[in-house]
Amino acid sequence: MAARGHVQDPNDRRLRPIYDYLDNGNNKMAIQQADKLLKKHKDLHCAKVLKAIGLQRTGKQDEAFSLAQEVATLEPTDDNSLQALTILYREMHHPELVTKLYEAAVKKVPLSEEYHSHLFMAYARVGEYKKMQQAGMALYKIVPKNPYYFWSVMSLVMQAISAQDEKLAQTMFLPLAERMVEKMVKEEKIEAEAEVQLYFMILERLGKCVEALDVVRGPLGEKLTSELRSRENKCMMMYQRLQLWPECNALSYKLLLKNPDDWQFYLSYFDSLFHLMDKSWSQPEEGEHCVEGPVQTTVTEAVKFVVDRMEEQDKKESRPLRGPYLACLELIHRLRQRGCPDEKELGDPLELMVQFFGKFGDKPCCITDLKIYLHLLPPEQRSQFKKRLGELVPLGEAGEDGFGFPGDTKALQRHLCVCQLSRALGLQHALDTEGKLRLITELKAHYHHGLQFGKNSSTPISLTLTITMWACLGVLEEGLSFSPSNAQFKLLLLLLFCRLGAFQPVVDLYSSLDAKHVQHDTIGYLLTRYAGSLGQFAAASQSCNFSLRFFHSNQKDTSEYIIQAYKYGAFEKIPEFIAFRTRLNQSLHFAQVRTERMLLDLYTEADVTLSLEESVKAMGVCPEEDDIPWDNMRDNRDLTVLVSWDPKDRELTEEHRRLSLEEESVWLKVRSLTLRLLASLALLGHAPSPRNSDKTNENGISAKSSTLQTLLSQLDQTCGILFLSPDDSTELQTQICNAFKSSVAQLQEMLSRCKGEVLEMKDGRLTTRPSLLETLVFFVETVCVVLWVASYSASVLRPLKSSLQKKKKKKKDSSSAMPVVLCGFQEWTGSLQGVVTQALDHVKGQEASLTALKLAALTLEEGYSQTQVGSVQSSYLGSLQELGDLLRKRADSLKSLKI
Repeated sequence: MAARGHVQDPNDRRLRPIYDYLDNGNNKMAIQQADKLLKKHKDLHCAKVLKAIGLQRTGKQDEAFSLAQEVATLEPTDDNSLQALTILYREMHHPELVTKLYEAAVKKVPLSEEYHSHLFMAYARVGEYKKMQQAGMALYKIVPKNPYYFWSVMSLVMQAISAQDEKLAQTMFLPLAERMVEKMVKEEKIEAEAEVQLYFMILERLGKCVEALDVVRGPLGEKLTSELRSRENKCMMMYQRLQLWPECNALSYKLLLKNPDDWQFYLSYFDSLFHLMDKSWSQPEEGEHCVEGPVQTTVTEAVKFVVDRMEEQDKKESRPLRGPYLACLELIHRLRQRGCPDEKELGDPLELMVQFFGKFGDKPCCITDLKIYLHLLPPEQRSQFKKRLGELVPLGEAGEDGFGFPGDTKALQRHLCVCQLSRALGLQHALDTEGKLRLITELKAHYHHGLQFGKNSSTPISLTLTITMWACLGVLEEGLSFSPSNAQFKLLLLLLFCRLGAFQPVVDLYSSLDAKHVQHDTIGYLLTRYAGSLGQFAAASQSCNFSLRFFHSNQKDTSEYIIQAYKYGAFEKIPEFIAFRTRLNQSLHFAQVRTERMLLDLYTEADVTLSLEESVKAMGVCPEEDDIPWDNMRDNRDLTVLVSWDPKDRELTEEHRRLSLEEESVWLKVRSLTLRLLASLALLGHAPSPRNSDKTNENGISAKSSTLQTLLSQLDQTCGILFLSPDDSTELQTQICNAFKSSVAQLQEMLSRCKGEVLEMKDGRLTTRPSLLETLVFFVETVCVVLWVASYSASVLRPLKSSLQKKKKKKKDSSSAMPVVLCGFQEWTGSLQGVVTQALDHVKGQEASLTALKLAALTLEEGYSQTQVGSVQSSYLGSLQELGDLLRKRADSLKSLKI
């Protein structure tokens, strides 16, 4: 190997400048340097591949691919060429070609550990689990190391997970994986914790919980040391699956004695206790209760256990732990559910919560801890509870405004917690208007006072109950100026701007949130949901790209995570990565942004820079195929991203989530159907059927598939009639002409719904009507669709007119009347021109009235902010300008529609 490395040194020196140019992004210089090197060394394969990388990065994909294939067909075995080709194929999104490279390399150098390892990882990138299993075993035979053997075992497990037939997984793949691990166990070759974890995973998936429990409790279990209490957690999981409640109870009890703050074990302790009570389990007369130690089977024992833990914390000089106090409230909750009178032995919930607040009220977790137990308080105690908590908040003397303020951050946090609990109890909602206004004033005063402790440590203004949306914008703008990193201010501003129909400021707000990775899926809907419908097409396209960039990199990134998991033996994580990738591929948001982006491109570019047909082909849209996984759709939206301390009756429920998902799915269906219908129209537009035949349906459209027929049947009735191919039937031609007139009437009706002022000022007050803007956007989209239908109709009618003119010339008859449908089409295009002109005039009028609006005349006492009102006005103007530009482009294309 040393001699071989010495031979390669000259080539490494020659290639170094090309690598440097590529690393620095200077692709053109890299190509030039590669060309110079290839003139002197024609057989230097790596230089060709590096040139191909430069070509790929400069947009010359075909040339790059051709050059790469020249090298690939030679089946190179040098590291430089193989690694460069791997980089190139990954950038081209062709990871499957990497497997062929290393398959050839392994055949030529069959004993290379490195090439076999690269082959295994190449299979991992494309999910070829069977070949991964074979490659892993081939690698183990060459270099008998445990990790390679278990790569093969894990690949068997992945075959089981990905198998369509669950029976096959349970009867072949998993049992074979189990036997392979058992072989290593018998030969005492198990070395690492990862190997024990994999064995446990296999047994768990086979449902062999007893065997899995034996592994964890046996000598192999001693290797489970990387995670805190990993062994105990696995035992607990198996006890619960096997319903071994005595062992579950005893283990929970034992672990809580060691760590009385571990919440998960309190839950398993209570669960097991009540299961044992329901089964009337009794302790055996002789011997130990169970392998884990003593078992507690009565409420009295549980009450004593929890009270003892609380008393231990009360005696501590250092800060007490929260677990025992919350366990007391949890036990009261469960006993109350069962109608058990023993809850009284634990104390009054009000006193317990006041005690908890006294100990932990200065911690942000206090509100989330107590909120879930507020239902234990009867309605008549809620005001008393708030008053008791207020007594524990050290506030200074009241000033002229009647408000006292905290003197430090701990007191501030206590005051904030009282405000949050007051809202969660519904006390703020019960206030009258005057009381709410006073609360607003008080909270704003506390916010300004709290700024002395730090810009992000003050009472959130989002608690404020504002009267008008403009006043709310002003408050949030003020808060953001003091706390520029506060995400909640930004999210609320984003939401309010969208409600006002002003999308322009939203893009910058979302960008400032600096959403990372999966957040583009969970909160991206806040941006993309309103993008296109508010007329900001350029910003909408950019917004969709934010999300799409993440989704498109998901496949590549997840493959790398899987490879790293194999390398470091994190086998448990591999199924999680696969599930994560699947969850993203089936995301509702992914389907939405992909569909909206393609529709945006069609509306703004088709028949402007490219024809409709070329645009559809460039997108790769196939009208016969619906690639949205409707049956497995995953709603990954984080609907709780906006922090709320509302009472339970005002919280988001599962019914709300279900209705939201249903609405979004219906809208996605409409948009997806629109896209596929436009694609089918584009494909039909250049090859219309001249006459009806057995291979065509009654509308003259080729019956390519039942899917296409379904799409056409769902098309709007007016547009559907426009697909009719004319023949000599006067009745049919009359129907077509009526359809032409009907479409114009519908467009006129839509345009009439757009009339009105989007932003209007009367008596120093502003009124917004964002719905007018949304209606105008849908009108413009409809105009685009109707014009594409008109273009198709012209392509059908043009040959008919031509043939009629030829017949006239032959017969020399100039007096014969023009067919009704041709006259009707000409009238239709003229009417469409009139509608588009009216729309353009309307848009110009809106722009003029917005520009003339004098914001200086606003009554600032009403809570208006000049900056925010200016942002809304600017956004409306931007939307109207984009809509006007698009309408002008469509008007130009309409003029060319002649037959």
